Amino acid sequence: MNEFRIIQLKKGIFEENDAKAAGVRQKLQEEGTFMLNIMGSPGAGKTTLLVGTIEALKDEINIAVMEADVDSDVDAKEVAKTGVKVIQLHTGGMCHLDAAMTGQGIDALGACEADFIILENIGNLICTAGYDTGANKNAMILSVPEGDDKPLKYPKMFKMADVLIITKTDALSLFDFDMEVCVSRVRELNPDMEIFPLCAKTGEGMEPWIEWLRQNVGVATSR
Repeated sequence: MNEFRIIQLKKGIFEENDAKAAGVRQKLQEEGTFMLNIMGSPGAGKTTLLVGTIEALKDEINIAVMEADVDSDVDAKEVAKTGVKVIQLHTGGMCHLDAAMTGQGIDALGACEADFIILENIGNLICTAGYDTGANKNAMILSVPEGDDKPLKYPKMFKMADVLIITKTDALSLFDFDMEVCVSRVRELNPDMEIFPLCAKTGEGMEPWIEWLRQNVGVATSR
């Protein structure tokens, strides 16, 4: 019987990406920059939250944004209206960003010019959870219309994220979404996750989220 070699491609890809992600984090640390990776489903409200967050912080923190999409620049144009520096990253059909792509984006931005970089990842709850981008923290968005069962359907995303932002709380009366049940399901997967229910459109509940960012950006820039 001929001998043959088995190559674990997936393991190799992730190991290479993890090494590059560690390099990205080291660079951010050296430059005193905090980077947040924001993930969520299409239509969850990532860009609306992003714009509200920028408006709340742009007068006190130097912010830059990387918008990732398979194609188009619709979100980048919307964020650019806030006046912060924005670049658009196109993945050429890939459903996620990896650390190498993120590193290219940081180089294009000039990370040393920003205290806070926000990476708006591609809209899905599967591929984006598998790749370390090199961000200091990972935040995911779950909107009320999506339902409170998403922690059961996409556990990997809820396990890897540091922060859960439950958006569109103004629509709670219109959908079968049980906040207590949702939080309980999340806690079973990730007991340490920070959870912020809010409505980016009206601003209700935004302040605790903004204060969390202030603290984390402050820690990064004080190094």
